[in-house]
Formats: sequence, structure tokens, C-alpha cells
Amino acid sequence: MPQVSLQEFITAAQTGDRLLSFPTDTVPALAIRPDSADLIYRAKQRSQTKPLILMGADMGDLWPYVTGNEDEKQIWQAVMDQHFPGALTLVLPASDRLPRAMNPTDPTTIGIRIPDSAIARHILAQTGPLATTSVNQSGQPPLQTMAEIEAQFPEVLTLKLEELEAIQPAFSPHKSSTAGVPSTVAKWTGQGWEILRQGGVVLANV
Repeated sequence: MPQVSLQEFITAAQTGDRLLSFPTDTVPALAIRPDSADLIYRAKQRSQTKPLILMGADMGDLWPYVTGNEDEKQIWQAVMDQHFPGALTLVLPASDRLPRAMNPTDPTTIGIRIPDSAIARHILAQTGPLATTSVNQSGQPPLQTMAEIEAQFPEVLTLKLEELEAIQPAFSPHKSSTAGVPSTVAKWTGQGWEILRQGGVVLANV
């Protein structure tokens, strides 16, 4: 698992030809530029029926990828105001900007998330939104530490320890720095929210 400088990491993210991994507030992310998302599916041997999550630093970066009427957007915004940044993924109608590679079998929807992680948001603020998922072979538990990721995905780029510590001084590469529980996934049905996966966030009035 090559460890690189922040600038090299950002450049690789913008180029879109290498998989990346970085800590989040839930489990470590496997990430790449959205239009190169097919590389994640191949690396994980992941079914294309399982969409990826579009992760961003703030909603200004994510809004262009979703579409809805003003009433819906007000409802969505209320949930975002309460739970973003955090361990919640909202599955919303996708705009034409979304690359089909993010959700090959249903490109009409996209899951969006803003992680409650200084490291993740620092990276995403410079790369723009990235296609993300957990770091693991499909069907296996998410990997938690840098050592586990390096052992199973030696080709994936990560940040050098000094770069991680500069952003988050308490960061340790030898243990999980995350909650270890995936995000809650809630899909907008047109009338309300359907919980597709229960994680650390509980939505009221579902």
C-alpha cells in the first residue's frame, strides 16, 4: 500500500486511475473519482447491483448530483442540518451529472454523505466528491486498520502518517480511528424515508 504525500494523494484522486483509502467517522473508505468507479467494483469483486456512496466535504459539492422539487429539497435539507456531517447516507434522485459507473444498474438514484471526520473532509475539500465504499472484499467485514488494508489491498494509495497526524494529531495507524459501524442508509421514497441499512444514526419520523 504505497503511502504518499497529500499533494500526490490529491493528484491521484483527480487523475482517477488509482484507488485511494482514507479514514472516516465510520469505517475507512475505499475511494476514487466518480467516473472511474468501475475500478472499485473490480478490486472488491463487488456486484454492480450494489451502488457506491458519493462522499463530499459539504453540500455545496453534492447538490449538483441530486435533483428534486423545492418541497423535497426542504425536507432533505432539514435532515442534513440535523445529521450532516455524520454517519448517515441519504439515497436521493440523481441528476444527469452522476456518472453511471456509480450505480450501474439504477443510475436514477445516488447515496450522498458528508463524514464527520477532519481527515476525510480535508481530503474531499481538495479532491471534490469521490465514489466511496468500505475497504474489503465483497461480502467480508470492513477492514479497520492501515495494516489490514495494506495486507489485502497493497495497490491502494494512502496518506503518509505525518500527513494524517498534521490533520488529526491524535490519529494512530495501529488501531481503528473510526466508530467501526457503517453509516445508516435512508432512501427517499417520495413520501418519506425507507431505511435500507441501520447504522449509528436513527432517523425520527421515518
